[in-house]
Amino acid sequence: MTPSFPPLREELRGIEPYGAPQLSLEQAPVQLNVNENPYGPSAEAAADIARAVGEAAVSLNRYPDREFVELRARLAAYLCSSGGAGITPDMVWAANGSNEVMLQLLQAFGGPGRVALSFAPTYSMYPEYARDTHTTWETGHRAEDFSLDLDAARRLVEDRRPAVVLLPSPNNPTGTALPPEAVAMLCEAAASYEPGGIVVVDEAYGEFRRAGTPSALELLGEHRNLVVTRTMSKAFALAGARLGYLAADPAICDAIRVVRLPYHLSAVTQATALAALRHATELLGRVDDLRVERDATVVWLREQGLDVAESDANFVLFGRFADRHAVWQGLLDRGVLIRETGPDGWLRVSVGTGDEMAAFRQALTDVIKEQG
Repeated sequence: MTPSFPPLREELRGIEPYGAPQLSLEQAPVQLNVNENPYGPSAEAAADIARAVGEAAVSLNRYPDREFVELRARLAAYLCSSGGAGITPDMVWAANGSNEVMLQLLQAFGGPGRVALSFAPTYSMYPEYARDTHTTWETGHRAEDFSLDLDAARRLVEDRRPAVVLLPSPNNPTGTALPPEAVAMLCEAAASYEPGGIVVVDEAYGEFRRAGTPSALELLGEHRNLVVTRTMSKAFALAGARLGYLAADPAICDAIRVVRLPYHLSAVTQATALAALRHATELLGRVDDLRVERDATVVWLREQGLDVAESDANFVLFGRFADRHAVWQGLLDRGVLIRETGPDGWLRVSVGTGDEMAAFRQALTDVIKEQG
């Protein structure tokens, strides 16, 4: 018998690579499907980034700073101004997007015989991190309004004893933020058994949270097993730069250093991120505009008689549709690309510019009218 080729791991056969549809602007002039920040860097910020990359380019024959000391210091300072306090450089780690940060956490703390746990609906990449690290993947479930039943969540953690608990806040795809008491309770539950587990609060959309919604960074000093991750892809409008990072107890950062690849963060990436942090005030300046547009979108969708999840992110989950794919396709036919994700019957729209959201509203109005 002719052997199959290539000799892929058996559990990976037939699996499609992860990824949202990527279409050209000609195919979809209004692209609201991957939660990008629609406002790019200013000419001044772009020029500073280009200058920093140019300076790094003359020494690309040398390996980059393996411990990216300057970047960790700058990220620590930023986090102390963005919901945290007392965060020092040895509490910070970074990698090529928060995806790589999450994978490194599973490489260090997951593995054969260990469990990673989340609560559905949740970010669709989490089970892939578990699969790729041979970590058993399990999920609990959220309530009808996508909040957590704290007692049920605690019982599940104490019963399954996960090595890693993954909690997006705001949650993707629902936009739901976790209250501090939920994070604290799960950290305590994950510390109640041997050898214990870490609780990862994924704040990829943390900068978009509504006024009065705290960051899990506030709890770092109280729970050694808490990890809070962030990214520069969303609020910083640097999705193309690929820079994610975390804050945690220094011992957790040291553990990740064991599994990271040598020189994993290029000199160009470090230079880009440092330049962007110099322009943080400007790059984050449109976050308030996006919050206003998000809240207006929630109100408008509800006025159309749709169910809408409360959102602390830069996207909105809405439904419910008997045939959500038909609605998604109808929008795409009108040049508006959103995301077909989340529970059955729901769709997710990223928050774009005022003009983009007007185009979305008009297209959705037409699709609903057409479909009766």
